[in-house]
Amino acid sequence: MHTIHNVETSSFFGRLAERITHFSGSTVAFTTAVAIILAWGITGPYFHYSETWQLVINTGTTIVTFLMVFLIQRAQNKDSLVLHLKLNELIAATPGASNRLINAQDFSEEEINLLHNFYCALAELAKKDSNLGQTHSVEEAETNESGKVEARTEDEPQ
Repeated sequence: MHTIHNVETSSFFGRLAERITHFSGSTVAFTTAVAIILAWGITGPYFHYSETWQLVINTGTTIVTFLMVFLIQRAQNKDSLVLHLKLNELIAATPGASNRLINAQDFSEEEINLLHNFYCALAELAKKDSNLGQTHSVEEAETNESGKVEARTEDEPQ
């Protein structure tokens, strides 16, 4: 059995980013941010609402926002990759599932639209099926629908 070692979380930056990401979503972080804003607002009259007083909060919030964009994107990339891996595992382990969808996140937009259209067609065919619990692949659904159309045509009075 192979063990996967996460190199990123073993690096200093990886561990730091994980901790900051975890902390930034906490109640303590939110409360601290509110306290800073309140303290800044309360000190306004003392500093006569000067440009420097305004510049302090603008600079601070800009720096925090700039850094948080990268941390949020990092966290989303990691979550997205983990989700793709879990879905790939389910596809690979499920008998009858189409392996062509493994790593679908790497498909071109044209390929994704093509598959989307196939699944839309499958959904339309499934709506026509009276047995809502039955599942089909696209190919099975098309074959089943053709057979149903032929059967209906044969049953119609001439």
